[in-house]
Amino acid sequence: MSQPTPNAAAAQPFSMKAIIAPLLAVIVGMIMVILDSTVVNVALAGFQKEFDASLNTTQWTFTAYTLALSAVIPLAGWMTDKFGSKRIFLLTILFFTLGSVLCGVAQSIEQLILFRVIQGLGGGMVMPIGMAIIFRLAPPERRGAVMGTLGIPMLLAPAIGPVLSGWLIENATWHWIFLINLPIGIVGLIIGMKYLPNFEKNQKPPALDVLGMILAPIAFSSLAYGVSEGGRVSWTADTALTGLIIGGVALLLFIIVELRHKQPLLELRVFRSSDFTRGILLTWIVQIALFGAMILVPVFLQTIRGYTAFETGLIMLPQALGSMLFMPIGGRLFDKIGARPLALAGFTVISTALFLFSLVDLDTPLYMILLPLFMVGCGMGLSMMSLNTHVLNAAPRRLVSRVTPLTTAAQQVVTSFAVAGLTGFLTTRTTDRIADAGQGANPMESAIAAYGDTFLLAMSLAITGIALATILRKPKPLPEDLAAAKPADAEQGKAAAMMSH
Repeated sequence: MSQPTPNAAAAQPFSMKAIIAPLLAVIVGMIMVILDSTVVNVALAGFQKEFDASLNTTQWTFTAYTLALSAVIPLAGWMTDKFGSKRIFLLTILFFTLGSVLCGVAQSIEQLILFRVIQGLGGGMVMPIGMAIIFRLAPPERRGAVMGTLGIPMLLAPAIGPVLSGWLIENATWHWIFLINLPIGIVGLIIGMKYLPNFEKNQKPPALDVLGMILAPIAFSSLAYGVSEGGRVSWTADTALTGLIIGGVALLLFIIVELRHKQPLLELRVFRSSDFTRGILLTWIVQIALFGAMILVPVFLQTIRGYTAFETGLIMLPQALGSMLFMPIGGRLFDKIGARPLALAGFTVISTALFLFSLVDLDTPLYMILLPLFMVGCGMGLSMMSLNTHVLNAAPRRLVSRVTPLTTAAQQVVTSFAVAGLTGFLTTRTTDRIADAGQGANPMESAIAAYGDTFLLAMSLAITGIALATILRKPKPLPEDLAAAKPADAEQGKAAAMMSH
């Protein structure tokens, strides 16, 4: 069968079937990486027993993975420009899968921490590169629907992670929370090698931004570490202050270097677009509200209501169900009405859910916990990927491979701030509530009241999101994108036609 010409391919109407295979390859990779950001939390107690290690030591199995993720994310744009996104995406999946196998056969806690770093180095580029690939394959008029489908694993995997981890630990051993990635990784590699397109490799890749490459990993990993230590130990602890100071100075220097560089590692100039800046601020608020529910609710269920880790994971499933139902709906509606109505609706639903969480106590029936969890999932499904697509639409098309690492790295740091900030606030409010109650008071009641205060704080952030969403507007087409639209459409049509054959 003869291959279609670019012009003939471009004339063919877009079909979702044409990108299902590359979309599946990206989703498989993203699910693996996001799952491993959550499954270890449930296994920390098992690591302590298995390796006879303290909690402070075993905690590094999570922290080391997060720091490695943060360190390599900024390199994704340059790597894809230099070597092509398909090649780098497949290499990162391979690296992550090998790291998973090594974690599964670790003989000491030190080995496990080291192998988690290898996992993180492989997994850090999966999300930004995968999002850039699918964004470039999807035509502008269908971008919301396609990116909405891609967003399902971003919300589904964190909810499934604790359930899967709890089940594997109770019915097998902790090794399988890592070894399960081997068959998944192999499937992802096979699909990716066969179906991912090769069309976006630059003939003249940009020179490496050496200073940016040095400063970015230091800045993002140090900030993530400092915030994590601040929330876990104390904001005045030497480890937290050291991480925040080093990260802050490195970030300031990084910003200066990137703004002066002709071909920067991360394209910070995109913040000159008010549409981009508004969208990215809202995505950060979504992240904080999302992790407010995902971190606080499981801890509340286990420490206050007495559920096991596996039971807690099952209770959290309505959030995943809500995301699965409303993420595709939000994507389709985005193509018709834009991000603002979806952001307004999503943040309103999330704010209401967080208010309902603030009322939960020991006597609250289970359905009044399941309902707000489902509402959080619905709100996230409507707003999260719609805002991410809005942000990418607001950036020049030629910079998409540089913008996705920027947004992913920023969200990684914001997530660290959210987790540390909300847990730190919870600890402070618990102490204050106990002090206010005085001697003889039930400490459980003080703890419940502190959770209520923390949920109200998260709700206030979501309400701020409602206010910001009112000024969100549809990004105006940029002149350079209009000029490049016809060649880009031809290239896109050619890739779609080749995959359909």
